[in-house]
Amino acid sequence: MSQTPLILGEYVRALDERYRLSIPNELMDLLAPDAKECVLVKERRGCLSLWSPQNWRTRWEAGIELIRQKVQMGRLDTRLSDVQRFGRLLSSRFRTVPVAQRGRIVIPEGFREFLAVEAGGEVMVVGAAVCIEIWHPEQWRKYLEKAMPRFARLYESLAQ
Repeated sequence: MSQTPLILGEYVRALDERYRLSIPNELMDLLAPDAKECVLVKERRGCLSLWSPQNWRTRWEAGIELIRQKVQMGRLDTRLSDVQRFGRLLSSRFRTVPVAQRGRIVIPEGFREFLAVEAGGEVMVVGAAVCIEIWHPEQWRKYLEKAMPRFARLYESLAQ
C-alpha cells in the first residue's frame, strides 16, 4: 500500500432508473484502471464498498483459508453455529460486478435494499483510501457527524 496512492474524494451521483451508477473517473482510475469487473461489498446499513478484485482477494483469502483449515481439522466443531453464521453472511456480503464504460456499475438486487436508495435517488461516492464507498446521503451525514470530531486524533495515530 505504501506506493499505491490513496483513493480520496467525495462526489454526489444519482442512480438511474436501472440502478446504474457512474463512478467518478478520479476514483475509478485509482481503484482499478481499465478494470472489467470489481467486487461490491455490503459494509454497514446504507453503505457499500467497491474493491479491485486483486485487493479484495488479498484482503480475504488468507483469513478464509485459515477458517477452512480449522473447520477441516475439527477445531471449530464447538462453534458450528458461528461457522454457519459466518458462511451465511459471507455468502451474501459481496458480489463481483461488471464495470462498463465510464466506470459504470449496476447495483444488484439485495445490495439495493441494503443501500436503501431508490432508482433515481442520489448517493455519495467517497474515496475511503483503499476502496470506494457508496453511501446513502443521510447515513453519510450521520457518519460524518460522529466521526469528524475524532479526525485529528485518528490522523495523529496513523501518522506516528
